[in-house]
Amino acid sequence: MKTILITGCSSGYGLETAHHFLAQGWHVVATMRVPRADILPPSERLRVLSLDVTNAESIAAALDAAGPIDVLVNNAGIGVVGAFEATPMPHVRKVFETNTFGTMAMTQAVIPQFRARRSGVIVNVTSSVTLAPMPLAAAYTASKQAIEGFTGSLAHELAHFGIRAKLVEPGYAPTTRFAHNSDVRIEDLIPKAYADFAAPIFAAFAQPALVTKETDVAEAVWKASNDLTGQLRFPAGPDAVALAQAA
Repeated sequence: MKTILITGCSSGYGLETAHHFLAQGWHVVATMRVPRADILPPSERLRVLSLDVTNAESIAAALDAAGPIDVLVNNAGIGVVGAFEATPMPHVRKVFETNTFGTMAMTQAVIPQFRARRSGVIVNVTSSVTLAPMPLAAAYTASKQAIEGFTGSLAHELAHFGIRAKLVEPGYAPTTRFAHNSDVRIEDLIPKAYADFAAPIFAAFAQPALVTKETDVAEAVWKASNDLTGQLRFPAGPDAVALAQAA
């Protein structure tokens, strides 16, 4: 029976992915900064661990407690929406620390055990903004684009050891807490000079033509985790699929 470790399981994609793999009979190690037994009660096949992907000691402790794993899903992320001009650079760095460097740190920490067994899968969750960059999300887009290139290169680098690297690219999911998991308010990142430009964009967010569900992402992670071909990218959700096909 295989074991998967998922980062960022307190809500959204991570939480749904944990449920999906449990339903498929896997052992699941669900991680989050502050474990919550109310949303993921530990069971025989589920362990809930504390993990801060921006902290090397936390990463080492979580992987040690998890024991051998077969799949790592780097899902933890921070969203930010606003004009780049008004986004404080400390917050830009915070976005990169979690979305980019956190993913890289988790990946680097798990490679030795995968290489020793000559097997393992690394699934990095990015975003459909890497397929079609959207305005008012420059820092977030950059942090995810970096992981796209990182994963593509890694796929070649690790194939020699029987390790697979995959990308899951979710579309827009209104039910996620995308821009609510940071300490900067959206209102503070839209200067008056950008108000007219931003208004129709936020209106489109409120009534999207196509949306991605958490289940779409969980199913894409499942496919990526079990894929034995050379496929690198797995768009998740009808909007992401449409963007991938148009690219």
